[in-house]
Amino acid sequence: MRAARALIGWTAEDLAEQSGVGWATIQRLETSDGVPPFRRGTLARVKATLETEGVEFVGDPLTSPGVRLRCSVAP
Repeated sequence: MRAARALIGWTAEDLAEQSGVGWATIQRLETSDGVPPFRRGTLARVKATLETEGVEFVGDPLTSPGVRLRCSVAP
């Protein structure tokens, strides 16, 4: 999640505000090993917020997680 935030230049506070998730929750998500054991709705909201900003989650979340920015192709 930190790498995703870095790609779009957001702080943890920015992500918390935009996703409607508390800052402390963002901090706990980012310090968890692997896929954090949070409510699915919370994690889904954070993921959807990042994806709206152009972040793509790639690889296997357990063995080879990664992020990249979606390429915009002009028509």
